[in-house]
Amino acid sequence: MLEEAKNRTRALQQSMQAQGIECAVFTDESSMAYLAGFWGYLGIEFGRPSMVVVKAQDEPIVITPLMESEMVAEMTWVDDVRVWEDFGARTWGAALASALGENPSEVWVERNTIPAIVRNYLDDTYVGVPIKDISPVLGALRMIKSPFEIGVMKEAGQIAGAMMAAAHGSLRIGVAEYESALAVIKAGSRKAATFLTDKGWDRFVSPMIHNLQILQSGKDTSMVHRRASVKQYELADPVYFCFCNMAQFKQYKLGFDRMFHVGEVKDDAARVQEAAIEAQQAAIAAIKPGVLAQDVAAAANAVYEARGYETGYRTGRSIGVAYLEAPELKAGDMTVLRAGMTFAVDGGISIDGVTAGRIGDSVVVTETGFEYITNYPRELLVTDA
Repeated sequence: MLEEAKNRTRALQQSMQAQGIECAVFTDESSMAYLAGFWGYLGIEFGRPSMVVVKAQDEPIVITPLMESEMVAEMTWVDDVRVWEDFGARTWGAALASALGENPSEVWVERNTIPAIVRNYLDDTYVGVPIKDISPVLGALRMIKSPFEIGVMKEAGQIAGAMMAAAHGSLRIGVAEYESALAVIKAGSRKAATFLTDKGWDRFVSPMIHNLQILQSGKDTSMVHRRASVKQYELADPVYFCFCNMAQFKQYKLGFDRMFHVGEVKDDAARVQEAAIEAQQAAIAAIKPGVLAQDVAAAANAVYEARGYETGYRTGRSIGVAYLEAPELKAGDMTVLRAGMTFAVDGGISIDGVTAGRIGDSVVVTETGFEYITNYPRELLVTDA
């Protein structure tokens, strides 16, 4: 992982040199993991920012709070780790100023994700200095995944598959939603542990599946992102599992969704779910190098229209170390698909207050088409009662 991160940083530096960019400050956790191989557990919500400063012609610098510094120094390949404290002269602002040097002519940041306190510091400290957006430069590199990255994402796919099998097996009349969530967490954590050791960089990667389970049943399936509750399943309930903030491993995030029906399925619910599956499969079938991102979405939208449904959702999104990367599979995105891109591709229909149809998978674009990263039956799924 660390050699991979080092190579990415060198590639970024080459891009910066080619575009005349001298220095960039990265504050997003996904970017820090991508470039420096570390992430913290006391993020900006605790008032403790971490940063990676990349210079085109010099070695990168990691800035981290004292409380995280020992772990970060062990996790990263970067030699220059600068530590700041909660009080006194050793502030994160002082560390950042020393990294930027005197009188920078411009500062490049991740405009859409930079924490407000960091942006405010830059605006107040470097009055009149242009603040520019480095995100498109790094985003262009992140768009195409290396064989190493695809390998990690496939491991995440196996973890997600174990989670979905546990979800399926938990569904019975009278079982509470949160019991399914617990089964998912246990199965995913145990599967993730099989890919890890307690040596080297691996020892900093927790196998624990966390984040609140997106799970709804019955009429609430139309709500899309309600969390698991104490509600108990009833006969013919549709049950929706979304693992989009849970199916991740070594910082690589996937999209993965399935809809189940408890004991039996009603005709109207079956029609909606079958339309969602058909739309998703039409979109995935359109994926290959040279196709426009918006044309993949158009394939799904044609199915919705033919089936008599409308949707305001995008069909998919690029995935990687962030939940959302570029491009997106939606109308207006003219990005040309290339081998090595990875996407979460969805089929989704909501009938408010009645039911829903949903399915989602992650795929990688290959030289001839696509390959699934996630796998579970793509059909109408009816459980035992």
